[in-house]
Amino acid sequence: MNATANPGTRTRRSHDDSPETTADFEHLSGLPEGPEREVLIESVVEAWLPMAHRLARRFRNRGETLEDLQQVAALGLFKAVDRYDPSRGSPFEPYAIPTIVGEMKRHFRDHTWDVHVPRRVQEARNKVRAGIRELANTEGDRSPTIAQIAEHTQLSSEDVLAGMEALESFRALSLDAPSSTGHDNYSLADTLGAPEGRYDTVDARESVKPALAELPDRERRILDLRFFHDMTQSHIGEELGISQMHVSRLISHACNKVRHQVEDDEALPAAA
Repeated sequence: MNATANPGTRTRRSHDDSPETTADFEHLSGLPEGPEREVLIESVVEAWLPMAHRLARRFRNRGETLEDLQQVAALGLFKAVDRYDPSRGSPFEPYAIPTIVGEMKRHFRDHTWDVHVPRRVQEARNKVRAGIRELANTEGDRSPTIAQIAEHTQLSSEDVLAGMEALESFRALSLDAPSSTGHDNYSLADTLGAPEGRYDTVDARESVKPALAELPDRERRILDLRFFHDMTQSHIGEELGISQMHVSRLISHACNKVRHQVEDDEALPAAA
């Protein structure tokens, strides 16, 4: 039976991953959105899956499992089948391959980097990696210089340096990984600093110093006795010859004055 007469019948061409689906695409182009179109799209996608899987295998050894790569390639194939217009006269395979490969590259660009890297730097990384590999074949044991890589890849020295840094950014190291210092009993986590709880206290003290310096001598003396010598209000009153109630009012007044001045000083940069 002729395949063009029956969309459900396909013949294979010279290689197994390039099926004859011309009749299917012609039939598909005349179908409106709906269940029948969806079923036919799935059928055509299934027929072309071996080609998509072949393209996916090109991207092995880049840190992704083959199964994940095949799923991405299948998504690109689905988009190609859904968008293909046979009336333009070009065969499906040359149309589908760039669509599938483009989907694979987008996947690596957008989803497989542990550290977010701008697209320009990602492209520089790919050129630098290829350039180093190609120069290694001509330079022997010598590592190519930045200038040689820049000349070979037609990149600036700055882009070469950015690309070389990005070579190490595709996968993040675990904090449990051994430290690069060479000490076997150290991990990267051991090199990280710990939070210092007294930093906030230092900031607070530095913030109030100017405001404290502007207080009257008696109020500054009362705050010093209360907060730095831990004296009670009663003892402060006895020390200065005033009542405890008076000490309380002076402490409240001085604290409010200091707080308002600190808040005003912190608001100045934002207002400027």
